[in-house]
Amino acid sequence: MVVEKDIIVAVELGSTAIRAIAGKREPDGSMQVLAVAQEESANAIRKGVVDNIDRTTQAIRRVVDQINEKLGVFVNSVYVGLGGQSLHAVSNKVSRQFGEKIQIAHSMVDEMKDTNLGVMYPDAEILDVVPQEFRIGNRLVADPVGMQSEQLEAHFLNVISRKSMSENIEKCVQGAGLEMAELLISPICLSDALLSASEKRSGCALVDMGADTTSIAVYDGGMLRHLIVIPLGGSNVTADIMSKSIEQEEAETLKLKYGTAYRVETEDQSDEDIALSHSRSIKESVLQEIVEARYEEIIDNIWEQIRGKSQLLSGVVFTGGCARVRNLTEAFTQFTHCGPLSLRVAKGLPVGISLSSGVRPDVEQLDTLMALLLQGKCSCVTEKPEEKVVQDEINFGDETPEQPVATENEAEQNTPETPETEKTPKKPREGLGKKVMKWWEKINDAFSEPED
Repeated sequence: MVVEKDIIVAVELGSTAIRAIAGKREPDGSMQVLAVAQEESANAIRKGVVDNIDRTTQAIRRVVDQINEKLGVFVNSVYVGLGGQSLHAVSNKVSRQFGEKIQIAHSMVDEMKDTNLGVMYPDAEILDVVPQEFRIGNRLVADPVGMQSEQLEAHFLNVISRKSMSENIEKCVQGAGLEMAELLISPICLSDALLSASEKRSGCALVDMGADTTSIAVYDGGMLRHLIVIPLGGSNVTADIMSKSIEQEEAETLKLKYGTAYRVETEDQSDEDIALSHSRSIKESVLQEIVEARYEEIIDNIWEQIRGKSQLLSGVVFTGGCARVRNLTEAFTQFTHCGPLSLRVAKGLPVGISLSSGVRPDVEQLDTLMALLLQGKCSCVTEKPEEKVVQDEINFGDETPEQPVATENEAEQNTPETPETEKTPKKPREGLGKKVMKWWEKINDAFSEPED
């Protein structure tokens, strides 16, 4: 079987579903989505973190098998996104005093980067390092190499998470019989896919509102300045609706159909009864108050992380399933009193993504999954190994396997000398038919009348 050599496969570990996506890298660097697979992940992922290794492993195996079946390929490695609750960024500074004014060399900068990588965090590991600026005297510069100074201060932004996060993800991937092509940081990949270089330079925040978590990435001066994941999302809204003795599936439907992040009251606004199961009902205004109250809490937490981190000249970009609620931007303006700030909800496909004819258009809501796909560099598929069919030798009746025919000389050499007394020919075995005939003759003789 001949397979494409540039098919990339990425996996997203979502709190409500585990998804896989396969795409083909085009000559211009863009990505064409070939297939998408999804598996519900109830009680497998919690707050973006692997909660049940066995269930997560099985779900990864099933979505990859779906990709194999749809494309007729054999996936042997995957790119996986990490974006759980403990993921966040921490600032760190490394200083050097030289005693006299010297010229800064590359080796000095590299040594400071190594020192930063050696920083230990309790029960956490550094996943990525984003160099910020270097301070020389009172000046902040992007590259100090070649400049003269008596001291140098390097600023770094370390992206860290609990060690168990990456370890458990790797266990699940290996348990599914796959290799880890690369562990990617989901919020950073998503920012690269949805934010332009101009937005990152002028100051922009990307807010990904998921089911269990909301990740916030703030950019300014073209680089990441702040990253955090807060444990609030759409599932909190659903849980609030369920507090009215409403089942989860029904609460989720009500949230999507009637929910709004901000109620815009009008004079002719009606307050209808919404029919529920078991002949019950709930006022539309009550339902919207519940949804609005939770969104106010989520927005307040988002604003607390954004405020003061950047001038946000390019505003805030929202994405994720929880962001697809009515009046989200109006709610953000009213609850934060942020003034004239550019706010938008990301729509359509990320730049550089196209869909093949067999892919459903509703994948436009899977921004994180497609962002992970765009980061892939190496092919994740190979030729499927051929299955070896083992045929057992079966003997029927008195048939014996054919033996090689020996030559006359070989027969003489291989035949052992046997005393004459031992060369008694074996009596041939009687067949069943002959035995029956003899028994029948004996019976006839026994019952036949004697002759006169």
